[in-house]
Amino acid sequence: MNARRTALTLMAGLGAIIGYGCLLAFLFLIGMQTYRWFREGEWTHIGMGNGLRTGLVHCCLQEGSSGRLTSFLQWWESPVTWLGLHKVLEVIPASLALFAVSIVGNSLFIYCRDRLNKR
Repeated sequence: MNARRTALTLMAGLGAIIGYGCLLAFLFLIGMQTYRWFREGEWTHIGMGNGLRTGLVHCCLQEGSSGRLTSFLQWWESPVTWLGLHKVLEVIPASLALFAVSIVGNSLFIYCRDRLNKR
């Protein structure tokens, strides 16, 4: 029983980190786009693909690296297959994806906390 309680606590913590972290990223992204809109008078579209590319370049890839992430980045730069997926990743706003992930993380947090409170 104690191991189950520990697992639920860890999952609740992970859900809270994902949920509230993505919510903060969503608010930051919307705020940045709104600032640019007020300043330049034009809405800047930031798609999921742009967010994936930026995240990979700054987080996970280094100059001269190889592997699946590098292959994904090369595919993103010049797609030959899966053209429909590429278009979807370009069109769907990154803010919408962040908001959806924050809802999933928060749902996990609430579910685990409710299960812990029942005990």
